[in-house]
Amino acid sequence: MLKAVIIDDIDLARQTLKKDLALYCPDVEVIGEAEGVVSGVKLLKSFKPDVLFLDIQLKDGVGFDLLEILPDVSFKIIFTTASDAYAIKAFRHAAVDYLLKPIDPDELMSAIEKLKSGFSQQAQVSVLMENNRNKTTSKIALHTQDKIHVVDIADIIRCEANVNYTEFHFINSKKILVTKTLKDFEEMLKENGFYRVHQSHLINTKYIKEFVKTDGGYLIMSDGNSVPVSTRKRSEVLSLIETL
Repeated sequence: MLKAVIIDDIDLARQTLKKDLALYCPDVEVIGEAEGVVSGVKLLKSFKPDVLFLDIQLKDGVGFDLLEILPDVSFKIIFTTASDAYAIKAFRHAAVDYLLKPIDPDELMSAIEKLKSGFSQQAQVSVLMENNRNKTTSKIALHTQDKIHVVDIADIIRCEANVNYTEFHFINSKKILVTKTLKDFEEMLKENGFYRVHQSHLINTKYIKEFVKTDGGYLIMSDGNSVPVSTRKRSEVLSLIETL
């Protein structure tokens, strides 16, 4: 039986989540509730839950404030939010689970199942908190088959599709094969200067070295590797290079 704590400033939201857990996730027992940062910290210091359902907007602050106060986050966290675009972006970069309100029962069950078999969230929470402190998305958590890698986005030269995986290439020649598709990272990294030049290639534009016009057109990156440019993206890439 998993022990859970719910921290949400809306009483109806807490009661609805409790009912959904009882109905769809009977192996999860809610052992405590709170509505704000201060009350939530007190509750978490008294109880030792396995999982925390944490809303972003709380009565006396935001969920990130609560995590800053706690010295050690040993429990798993599933964030809940209505439609906070900044928070959702932060969750995606940190690769942490979140549920959009109103919470879909299937997504709730999926999050609980993932939680049971997943890694420690310590690395992901550190990415989330560092990006939140700096109000930037300078780091990203990358899931491989056996690890979670915390990396600086600025060190990524390019990403290449590999069936349902994505291979990340870094400035130090390091490679990481991640268990997500290239599409998952395209929107996520757009604001960091990444551009999808081909169905199979997403590049960091600051590492473009030159554009070769022959053979259909391709890019030479700073690591010496060539990246094909699709025909429909060619004019956009040429315009992009003019602005660099």
